Amino acid sequence: MAIRVFSRSMIPIFAAKLVQNLVKVPIKVSAGLQFPVLEVGSYIPLLGWKHYHDGRPRGPLWRGKKLIGKEALFVILGLKRFKDGEEKLRKFVKSHVLRLLKMDMIAVLTELERQEEVTLAVEVFRVTQKQDWYKPDVYLYKDLIIALAKCKKMDDAMQLWESMRKEDLFPDYQTYTEVIRGFLRYGSPADAMNVYEDMKKSPDPPEELPFRILLKGLLPHPLLRNRVKQDFEEIFPDQHVYDPPEEIFGVH
Repeated sequence: MAIRVFSRSMIPIFAAKLVQNLVKVPIKVSAGLQFPVLEVGSYIPLLGWKHYHDGRPRGPLWRGKKLIGKEALFVILGLKRFKDGEEKLRKFVKSHVLRLLKMDMIAVLTELERQEEVTLAVEVFRVTQKQDWYKPDVYLYKDLIIALAKCKKMDDAMQLWESMRKEDLFPDYQTYTEVIRGFLRYGSPADAMNVYEDMKKSPDPPEELPFRILLKGLLPHPLLRNRVKQDFEEIFPDQHVYDPPEEIFGVH
């Protein structure tokens, strides 16, 4: 009974709020007549109640998760669980990773790269290379090399780099850029220059970004920087190179 009385008392309040959300818009017709027409305006929550996000991931995030099958998710969790035990990890790879289907194995590799579990990602990639369906793919190499470079695992990145080149694959300029950036962060400008020399042999048209990364990262090394600057000015004659004052880096 009390509920029925409460619901009846709320009807006028709801009606008042609904009327406030309606606006009158005149419609012009011939002969100069105007008729008021009720039209729903911008939505305003009734009674001032606000709608809050419930904290769950929105649609695209759930769709991304659903692309990973249950078997792949189980393998990812298992690899992370046994990553500190070499023997247990080897057994888990033999019993579970090797039995994955192609798409599940690629999904595991991609998710490990996203989570920056790059050591495990390299392990899964090595397993992938032994599958009958495997064909040399520059994009598989690219994603893993970039993930390793961002995590400053430059030794592992260069091992994959050499393996990629043995399979007659050339990286794109995004890969060159991230590896060069990684070596500069790693404090190894000589290795960055080796990658640069390899980049000049690429059959793809040159892009500015890796040159500019080098020009900025080699500021403390003027001799190496001048080599890159000279090449940059020859390839991109219409572009400008900023040279900071030499005394900033103690160059006289």
